[in-house]
Amino acid sequence: MNKQSGFTLIELMIVVAIIGILAAVAIPSYRDYTIRAKFSEGFVLAAPLKTAVAEYYAVENKFPNTNLDVGLPSVYLPGGDIVQSLSIGRGMIIVEFKTGIIGGWEPYLRFSPTVNDGGIFWTCRPLAIDNKYLPPSCRV
Repeated sequence: MNKQSGFTLIELMIVVAIIGILAAVAIPSYRDYTIRAKFSEGFVLAAPLKTAVAEYYAVENKFPNTNLDVGLPSVYLPGGDIVQSLSIGRGMIIVEFKTGIIGGWEPYLRFSPTVNDGGIFWTCRPLAIDNKYLPPSCRV
């Protein structure tokens, strides 16, 4: 008696169906993750400007109005992969992302300073960015 070993057609179809379901869930999640990683560049590149604004406030007791007040060029191009420019306006830091990098829209992040108990605290406000692409501290 010859006993055949291997998988039946139905078993193979079940495996293919399971792989298809996993891919259908994983691919959108991975896309969201990669976009979230791209937006993190804006947070990293804004950190030196936060320090510059805090130093300016410590010396002048007011927030800077422009990049020039903290010694940066009027249009600061940080050289990142997806960040177009960084600017300071009335103490706020505005991160402008390159057009088309993430979808077809122009996303921005705005960091607003608040003075509380002698320290400066930053509030993140997204402009034209879906909450699922932001870190939890910046979600509205």
